[in-house]
Amino acid sequence: MTQKQDGAIGSALILREAMVRSRLAAGDAGTSYVASLAAKGRGKIAQKLGEEATETVIAALTEDDAALTGEAADLVFHLTVLLAERGIGWGAVAAELAKTTKVIHLEDIATTVGTGDKLRALFTAGKALEKRSPNDPAVVLFTSGSEGAPKGVVLSHRNFMANIAQIDARFDITPADVIFNVLPVFHSFGLLGGMLLPMLSGMKCYLYPSPLHYRQIPELVYGSNATVLFGTDTFFNGYARTANPYDFRSLRYLVGGAEPVKETTRKVYMEKFGLRILEGYGITETAPVLAVNTAMFNRNGTVGRLLPGIDYRLEQVPGITEGSRLHVKGPNVMMGYYRADKPGVLEPPHEGWHDTGDIVTVDPMTFVTIKGRAKRFAKIAGEMVSLAAIEQMCAPMWPENPPCVVAVPDARKGERLVMVTTKTDASRTEVQTFMKARGANELMFPSELLIVPALPLLGSGKTDYVELDRMVKAKITANAGAA
Repeated sequence: MTQKQDGAIGSALILREAMVRSRLAAGDAGTSYVASLAAKGRGKIAQKLGEEATETVIAALTEDDAALTGEAADLVFHLTVLLAERGIGWGAVAAELAKTTKVIHLEDIATTVGTGDKLRALFTAGKALEKRSPNDPAVVLFTSGSEGAPKGVVLSHRNFMANIAQIDARFDITPADVIFNVLPVFHSFGLLGGMLLPMLSGMKCYLYPSPLHYRQIPELVYGSNATVLFGTDTFFNGYARTANPYDFRSLRYLVGGAEPVKETTRKVYMEKFGLRILEGYGITETAPVLAVNTAMFNRNGTVGRLLPGIDYRLEQVPGITEGSRLHVKGPNVMMGYYRADKPGVLEPPHEGWHDTGDIVTVDPMTFVTIKGRAKRFAKIAGEMVSLAAIEQMCAPMWPENPPCVVAVPDARKGERLVMVTTKTDASRTEVQTFMKARGANELMFPSELLIVPALPLLGSGKTDYVELDRMVKAKITANAGAA
C-alpha cells in the first residue's frame, strides 16, 4: 500500500473517531449521510487511491454506529479535509450536513454586521478582552516525568518576559534573525525559545512538527535561511549524518540542551559546518533557561554562565564529594506546582527558592558544570556513584546505540548497576575494558547488561527512566523466575 493510501485510511479513522465523539444519545434517530457521501465520491476516491484502499476507507467511514445525529464540529472539520483531498467539493458536504446539522457560513454572518458592531470593534481594538496582571498565570506546563510523576508547573507572564530579557542580555539577536524551531511547544524551551522569544522580539519563526526528520530538516534550514537552531545532541547527530555542508551556511547560533553535548558531536559540526555548538541548561520551573554558553564566553563541558538576575546557593549532599545540589531564585522562577494529589492547589517555592535536584559545580565566573541528578546516584558499598557520569563516559563506545544505566537493589552492596542498550552484540567485557581505559573505578562497572529492542522515550525525546526502571526490574524478575 502506498504512503498516500495509508494517509487516506488514517484520515478515515480520524473521521470515524470524531463521529463517535460527536454522536448524541438519540441513537438511531439521526440520518447517516457518510455512506451517501462515500458512495458519491467512490469513483474519485478509487481513481486517487486504488480500489483496495477505497474499500478500506469506505468501510472505516460507514460502520453501523457512525450515524450522526447532532453537533459535529470535529466531524465537519475532518470530513471537509478528507473529502477535499479526494476531490469532493464543499457543496456536497454542506447539502448532506444540512439534513441533520445547522451549517453557518461566515459569508452569511458578514451581512448581519451593522454600524453598531463596527463602532464597538473600533473602540475596543487593541484592548485586552480581560485585564491581566504580569503576575497572573500564563501557562501550566508539565514536567517530563522522566524520574517520577509529572507535576504541573505554573508560569506567569512575568516569568516568561524576564527570561526573554535575560536571554536578550547575552545574545545579540535582532529582528533580522530567523529561528527554526523543531522542538515541540509543549516542551518549555520549544515554547519560550522556539515561539515566544521570536514573537516578542520581532523575529521570524519557522515551526516544524518533529525534530526526528533528519533528512528534511537540514534542507528546510537551508531554504528558510534560518540563523538560529535549537536541539539536543541526539538531534544534532542525526542532522549531521544527512546534511550537506552548505545546508547550515546561514546559521549564527546552534544551541544544545536537555542532554550533554558529546565531544564527537562538537568536532563534527566544527569540521563539517564550521559551527560551534553552544550548550545551555534549563528546567521547566525556570521558564526555562538558567545558564548558557555564548560566543564570547564559552567553555566546553559546562552549560555556560548563569543568566543575569539569578541567585543561587549550593547544598552539600552526604556521600557526594564532587558537586552540590543547586537551588535558584530569580524573576523567571515559577509561581509554583500543581500536584496530582492536590488538584488546583498552588504550591509556591519556599521563600522563592527552587530546588533543581541537579548536582553541579559553579566556578567564580558562574560557569555551571552538571555532575548529575540527585535522584540519579546509586549508593554502592557506601559510595555514591553517578549514573549520568557512567552514561556520558560510555556514550562514545557505541555512538549509534548510547547506553542507559539504572540502579537496582542488591542484598550485598545495597545497590548494583544495570546497563541497558539496543546494540545487539554488546558485551559486559567490552564495557569493562572501555571503562578501565578511561580510569573508571570498579564501583562504576555494571553488574549486568540488558539488550532491548528500543529504549523508552518521552515526547520531548528524553529517556523515560521511570519506564526504563520498570522494564529492567521486570526483566530481572522474569530471569530469576526462569532460573
